[in-house]
Amino acid sequence: MPSEIEEMKQELEDLILQGDRLYLSMLDDLQGLPDDLKQKLEKKGKLPDFKKQYDTWYSESLSLIKQLLPDREADFVKQYKDEKRKEIDFLTYGIADYLLGLKTTKRSYGEVKTVADGSAAVPKMEIQNSILAAVKKRFESKLFDIKEILQADIYDSELDSARELAKKGFGRGAGAVAGVVLEKHLGHVCEMHKFKSRKKHPSISDFNQILKENDVIDTAKWRFIQHLGDLRNLCDHSKDRDPTKEDVLELVEGVEKVIKTVF
Repeated sequence: MPSEIEEMKQELEDLILQGDRLYLSMLDDLQGLPDDLKQKLEKKGKLPDFKKQYDTWYSESLSLIKQLLPDREADFVKQYKDEKRKEIDFLTYGIADYLLGLKTTKRSYGEVKTVADGSAAVPKMEIQNSILAAVKKRFESKLFDIKEILQADIYDSELDSARELAKKGFGRGAGAVAGVVLEKHLGHVCEMHKFKSRKKHPSISDFNQILKENDVIDTAKWRFIQHLGDLRNLCDHSKDRDPTKEDVLELVEGVEKVIKTVF
């Protein structure tokens, strides 16, 4: 079953496609599309009746714009109708006027000239479509923002748990949790930069090396992360000594620093 986000994304894609076809329908109504182009377009379905289907498209598009790109809502509405206009000319003529079949004229030197007619609505429809395309970009960006925020919250929660374990004397457990956070974060950074490891299960050291080789981090940062990796290994594996509380807290604080500075 598709998620709410996937459904919204599909709705946006459908509206963009419908907007493009409404624009072509408008052009066909005003000046006629070339027969070969019209036949090609209608292989994907008959062009919509602009005057019958625009209002539904407008309402659904405006709803998404309000949610995802609110700073462009006024621009989108203005292309439909400029409520503040004092006269109707080519610049203030809106799509609402086109739907009414409105045409304004003026008499000049005894001759009646057209001031604005349906052709003035064409650039308005182009603008509305471009705003809807911008919504798509913002939507994708917003998904990324949401993912980053949720992930950061999870990391902070896990590091808080590690601190509590350390304070209660569970040094190895605390170090293991902090180490997992560090490994996941470095793996995520590599993924965002589209870097892949040849290993099936890369470690902190592997991710660290990839980031250094691709100039995401400098040598000082690389050495710092390597040190954190050593502390993590001290917590994870029985060696010559057990990790001290100071070792574990240094690891936790170091991981917190990395997740806020390496991206």
